[in-house]
Amino acid sequence: MTDIPASSRLAGAPRSESAVSDIRSGLSRRKSAQTRLKIYGIVAIVFALTMLGILVGSVVSTSIPAWTQTQVRLDVTVPDDETPNYRSLVNDSLVAAFPQAERDRAALRRFTGILSNGAQFWLRDELQASGAAPGSTVSIWLPVSDPFEQLYEGVISPSTPENRRPLNDQQIADFQSLQQQDRIRSVFDWGLITNADSRFPELAGLKGGLIGSAFLMLVCLCVSVPVGVGAAVYLEEFAPKNKFTDFIEINVNNLAAVPSIVFGLLGLALFLGFLGMPRSAPLVGGLVLAIMTLPTIIITTRAALKAVPPSIREAARGIGASEMQVIAQHVLPLALPGILTGVIIGLAQAIGETAPLLLIGMNAFVTSAPTSMLEASTTLPTQIYIWFDSPERGFVARTSAAICVLLIVLSVMNLFAIVLRRRFERRW
Repeated sequence: MTDIPASSRLAGAPRSESAVSDIRSGLSRRKSAQTRLKIYGIVAIVFALTMLGILVGSVVSTSIPAWTQTQVRLDVTVPDDETPNYRSLVNDSLVAAFPQAERDRAALRRFTGILSNGAQFWLRDELQASGAAPGSTVSIWLPVSDPFEQLYEGVISPSTPENRRPLNDQQIADFQSLQQQDRIRSVFDWGLITNADSRFPELAGLKGGLIGSAFLMLVCLCVSVPVGVGAAVYLEEFAPKNKFTDFIEINVNNLAAVPSIVFGLLGLALFLGFLGMPRSAPLVGGLVLAIMTLPTIIITTRAALKAVPPSIREAARGIGASEMQVIAQHVLPLALPGILTGVIIGLAQAIGETAPLLLIGMNAFVTSAPTSMLEASTTLPTQIYIWFDSPERGFVARTSAAICVLLIVLSVMNLFAIVLRRRFERRW
């Protein structure tokens, strides 16, 4: 008779109550641990979304005053001179609105302080665009200065003690009299997008930063994409596996984690110091960001190439395709969605960089939009830095509005990457 092992004899035997209790308690502990893990994950997600909501909400709420412009209406008599003095024309229009200012020089200075310092140039452009006949009277809306704009928007309160606000009681009374005459209005400020930078917050805009960022991204795109994709294709498909290529791969991965300011130092030493290229030019900034973006593009492109099944390569070689035809006509088209996603994410990261651009001087005060890649320019991130560093209180709202524009640009680029990936993605 064959002996039956003890373990087999005990397999069918009923378990004791203590063993069953231990099993149930173990299951209960595992379920509790799983429940706690889910709760931790939900709490982490809620916390992250809450912080993101607070950040975006505070930026958007602070930027609201920058999206509107406060204007005052003046009745202006079109001069007969071909080259009139527009500052005097503005003062004459104010005297017509406030006759007492003609007899009181102090009152005239007080009234002219209501208007922006750029009101004379605004008046010039409006008169030239209107084509009104000389001697006729036209009503023109001119921007007010920053303190009065803050007063109209409620940032400055008349109830605040006089020594704690930039406007005295008489200035507030003058402005309120204009409101009673229906000479004050608030309109959407298109100048925030169409104007270049200015020393006056009410006239400052992002046109220079937007065009500079566009030039910067164009240079970065034209340099980083061909070089990055070409390097990735060579390393992944053609390079022999030896110590030298391993050394290159390690350094590419390390460069992806190098702080961006190091690339700024490289651009300062190489492009400005050694090659003598123009300072603050989008060409230099684009080259610096292209070098900074290369590791990201190389890594993502290699990952996209690895994702293509080896059977594709083997089938192409089986029908007689050369190695170059295999890569160019079969592998690269299938890896294109991943490559495009990596390129767009790399460019989105580059457009938000500030530190390397500050080192090459792209924080210069530029009052006109650049017309070429060799002219001095700013970008959206450096424009934000310039406005944040300005002492005028009106630039606080402008800074937040510029951040909103930058966030919109970054969101559109990332959304574009997601759409491309889903549109061209292949599942194997």
